[in-house]
Amino acid sequence: MTMEEKLMKKLSSGSLDFEAYFSEKALEMKASEIRELLKLVEAGDVISLAGGLPAPETFPVETIKKIAVEVLEKHADKALQYGTTKGFTPLRLALANWMEKRYGIPTSKVEIMMVAGSQQALDLIGRVFINPGDIVVVEGPTYLAALNAFKYYGPEFISIPMDHDGMRIDLLEEKLEELRKQGKKVKFVYTVSTFQNPAGVTMSLERRKRLIELAREYDFIIVEDSPYAELRYSGEPIPPIKHFDDEGRVIYLGTFSKILAPGFRLGWIAAHPHFIRKMEIAKQAVDLCANTLSQVIAWKYVEDGYLDEHIPEIIEFYRPRRDAMLEALEEFMPEGVEWTKPDGGMFIWVVLPEGIDTKLMAEKAISRGVAYVPGEAFFAHREVKNTMRLNFTYVPEETIREGVKRLGEVIREELEALKG
Repeated sequence: MTMEEKLMKKLSSGSLDFEAYFSEKALEMKASEIRELLKLVEAGDVISLAGGLPAPETFPVETIKKIAVEVLEKHADKALQYGTTKGFTPLRLALANWMEKRYGIPTSKVEIMMVAGSQQALDLIGRVFINPGDIVVVEGPTYLAALNAFKYYGPEFISIPMDHDGMRIDLLEEKLEELRKQGKKVKFVYTVSTFQNPAGVTMSLERRKRLIELAREYDFIIVEDSPYAELRYSGEPIPPIKHFDDEGRVIYLGTFSKILAPGFRLGWIAAHPHFIRKMEIAKQAVDLCANTLSQVIAWKYVEDGYLDEHIPEIIEFYRPRRDAMLEALEEFMPEGVEWTKPDGGMFIWVVLPEGIDTKLMAEKAISRGVAYVPGEAFFAHREVKNTMRLNFTYVPEETIREGVKRLGEVIREELEALKG
């Protein structure tokens, strides 16, 4: 029992029935399985390939110090004051210009709203777009925190399988036609289009274009979550789905968590002004505005060119770690184990032979000094048991190698037990 659990048990030992006061929705809430797993990892000498953490070595500390001093000397009246709900205007304009230059998304077609990390954006999307029973399409697997954010608003999830080119758009089209015949329609499709979390794969150019066509034909919107697109270590960049959006159907989510520092808790939504307006009203009831000091620092970070200088440095730092994990998997994984080979991002997806439950195996792996995230939680209906997500950005190459070696030994023992 953890210290937190002991404290809760002690505090709950009185006569008051605390549970009786919670709402029905609160009673349905469950803690993030990844967050709970990380508590176990912190408690012992364990190599963590589990969390999706950037390496602290990539944080531009000296640049942040320099900008922070300048901001407090010249812009303290704005940086330390309440801000507008949509965000600090110079930052919003700088991001719009950056996205136009980088992704070919015309500034005339989008408005930007700043949020407290893209996680808040996901919650706002749930608030604004999901009625109970609405159909929301996700990838299988998909980002766990998106499932948790949307689930609160009571949608019906439909999960579309993936391959090495991302979501199977042909299967999506079949499902859309099936729903149409039943008199149903999809509210939105959620995708992490580039270097997907958890699978690491990237949706192909052809599928991105076809997804836009299907959105028009079957009248749904697209939520494109893109926290990892800048972390490309090999291959050629692919324009975001938003690049091909002529009608305003795509809501694009960006974040500073991977290209500046997650502690800033700063992300953005780029969407049609009509969508932004409604999400702005929803955000007013949540926190009034995102952290103003973080926004003003981020504005200087983008406007003064530090962002464009820093991205190549992050790439060069992470590429050897990606390569080290791929090489270690090739060396230490037993026959029958498969994995993705991402061109970027932070994760590799591992598929074990049928019959192994990675959630049950996780405790054994931790006891052997290595942690991963069981894949079950990344599926909307939790139907797949033999997968896991590995992170390669947080620990050094030699530690990655040792961690994968330990993991390979655990998997080999599980396979032997299956045979026996």
